[in-house]
Amino acid sequence: MAKLSKLLGLGREPLEDDPEAESLERVILPQDQQDNIAMDITILDDEDGSRAQQLQKVAAKEVFSAAEDSIKKMHVIKMGRCPVCGDHLRQHLFATICESCGWHRFDMPQAGPVRVHLRNSDRIVEGERCYTLKPGVCLVLRDDMVVAKIPRDAYDWIEYVWNENEIDQRHKLVVERMQISCGWCGEPADTEKDGFHMVHVAFGATQERYCFCSDECYEAFRKMYPARVHRNCYERNCAECNLCVKRYGDEAEGIRMLAKDFLSIKKKKL
Repeated sequence: MAKLSKLLGLGREPLEDDPEAESLERVILPQDQQDNIAMDITILDDEDGSRAQQLQKVAAKEVFSAAEDSIKKMHVIKMGRCPVCGDHLRQHLFATICESCGWHRFDMPQAGPVRVHLRNSDRIVEGERCYTLKPGVCLVLRDDMVVAKIPRDAYDWIEYVWNENEIDQRHKLVVERMQISCGWCGEPADTEKDGFHMVHVAFGATQERYCFCSDECYEAFRKMYPARVHRNCYERNCAECNLCVKRYGDEAEGIRMLAKDFLSIKKKKL
């Protein structure tokens, strides 16, 4: 049993420079789970610990398989497709939604509170984070502790309260990662710098977006590619024009509009 316990990382003091021990130190199990593991060890006890080694190999295979599925899923999402039905996704700065099957994922505020509004009551259960389980049960956490377990028929809706400072920080982080290039000189374009321009122009049948790092680059672009007589994209409001196929609507402005181009993987030119 001692050998089996050692293989499972139980009943020993962590050693220095021991990767297994460091990994186990990060996992803090409640006492009842530790008792259950000790009971399982007794059932699986053998002389050389071969059964424990087999279990570790099976667990490793399951972890690798889950990691592969997760990476594949993320690539599908980055390519703008739903990982469930394969349809196009609506990708926003803080949320990704499939209108066809309802699959979605969204960010929750790290600083702002989460409020669960109870049904047929003015009472609110507030916490730092909450999780909605498959049966609809809502777990509310505060200080990393579950402070409430609310059945689905006991609450109406969940409110996520975003802090303005957190929103601003995320906007800046996204802009820093975008690495927007000027459509004329190719140099990095800073969205916060004076002279930055973003225009939507349709030289063909489809609306395209161009960003410029300065007034000079913007004017040089306009001189090289003057507006058409019947479609003055530089001066006309896109919301009032239907002369091209729109790629960018009016539902998003500023940082969200820019983010659309960077939330999906660009196809490589062959």
